Amino acid sequence: MDSISFAASPYAPIALGFFGLGTGYLILGPQELFGWPSGDKSLARSNGVWGFFMPGLCQALVGFYLFIGLTWFHVFHEAALYAAATAFSVFGIHWLAMGIIKFVEGDARPNGFMSVAFFLVSILGALSMGLNGDMPVAILFIGLCAVYFFEFFASFGLGAPATERLLGLAHVVTGLWLMYLTYAAVLNLANGMHLWL
Repeated sequence: MDSISFAASPYAPIALGFFGLGTGYLILGPQELFGWPSGDKSLARSNGVWGFFMPGLCQALVGFYLFIGLTWFHVFHEAALYAAATAFSVFGIHWLAMGIIKFVEGDARPNGFMSVAFFLVSILGALSMGLNGDMPVAILFIGLCAVYFFEFFASFGLGAPATERLLGLAHVVTGLWLMYLTYAAVLNLANGMHLWL
């Protein structure tokens, strides 16, 4: 039986994942940091829809796309993309769940336990990207470590309101870094620029 082979592609869709997560962080972060707009049912539902589609769906699509490209079609060959596929997939699925929880106004306390696993996977991402020499993305994972560190305390109301504000600050700073990574990925691939990525 003849096999079909595909040419290698330099176009891993990482910008979509960066942008989706960055958008989610830039929606939630200012609300947590500044306490405005204040929470009500309609705000929780809106945050849930945004959380499901932008950080959730964008990252999950990228993660699945990378895994399929790496394993089934072999169009991607960079080993670091395996770590990226893992991260985009687990963070995307996480945000799909978070979006639904926010939409139905579910209890946030289990997020504290979830944050332990995502703190650990963020350390893994920082190590993997750092060891591969991809410092801009390693910095992203350090930001994610901060997010999930403060998420643990904020979910249980420990040290409130300071921990919620620190979570908001981590969301905003990491969200802005994700926007930089989005720009760098697109401009480097589409326009031949050489931004730090």
